[in-house]
Amino acid sequence: MSLARAVASRLIQGLALVLAVVVLNFVLVHAAPGDPVETIAGASGGMSEEMMADLRKQYGLDKPLYVQLGVYVGRVVTGDLGYSYFFNLPVTQMIGERVPATLLLVLSAVLSAFVIGTALGVLSARKPNGVLSQFITVLSMVGFAAPVFWMGIMLVILFASVLPIMPVSGMRALDSSGGGIGDIVDVAHHLVLPTLTLALVYLAQYSRLARSSMLDVLGSDFIRTARAKGLADRVVLYKHALRNALLPVVTVLGLQFGNVMAGAILVETVFNWPGLGRLAFEAVLRRDYPTILGVLLFSSIVVIVMNLLTDVAYRLIDPRIKAS
Repeated sequence: MSLARAVASRLIQGLALVLAVVVLNFVLVHAAPGDPVETIAGASGGMSEEMMADLRKQYGLDKPLYVQLGVYVGRVVTGDLGYSYFFNLPVTQMIGERVPATLLLVLSAVLSAFVIGTALGVLSARKPNGVLSQFITVLSMVGFAAPVFWMGIMLVILFASVLPIMPVSGMRALDSSGGGIGDIVDVAHHLVLPTLTLALVYLAQYSRLARSSMLDVLGSDFIRTARAKGLADRVVLYKHALRNALLPVVTVLGLQFGNVMAGAILVETVFNWPGLGRLAFEAVLRRDYPTILGVLLFSSIVVIVMNLLTDVAYRLIDPRIKAS
């Protein structure tokens, strides 16, 4: 099967999966306790029963659940995610405004964890019984065991009071004018701690996985043959062994992208990062169904796309792999 046909097949499967995700998310969100109208009434200081009934009718909450589901699926098919109950803005517009911040954070964390974690795993596998290998193993275990929110809080405490050299809240400084090199530097400065918090856990996983995969590959027959030919150790390690050892790491990276998106909710809340995670947190507190469903739908699409890109990456890393 050619690469184009494999991609087309995956896209069709992805579309069917998106539809299933839309239905499942809708049912689960509406099954959760809480009433959006009562939340809005509480935030506005109270409402009469007539006003609350009118509000339910306006939002379509007075109709049976299956009718609401049919209306929502029909809107999603046309690209309409509805209006936010609380913010009174189109959900598509709100997501579009928050996507750049979340993608910047998530991609920075994933790429940092992948590159640094793989490099540490390779260094650890070169001399598995050495001091450096043991240090990397202990460091990865600590990073793997530390919860994301705890790591974020500890970094906030460290760099807010003990060593106040890094910003711990927001994406830009209050006096930022926006635009130019100065704005890029300002955003990068604010990005350091959220990226570090989100990347540490996955860096630990990638380093351990890369180390295990590298040790397995280094014991293979083709590696012994390459060394018997007199190839330099660096060539054997990085040209022959690393490419084969990357396959499990790439697999886990694609599969865990959904977990990274979920971790971004905690990180954005701790650091007040203006992304989708923060938006989802606020929407959950306010029972804002359209916003919650919109964020979940976008996150699902991102995960599906990442799995598709993972399949494509297999062919780039190892041409022997063919889609079945």
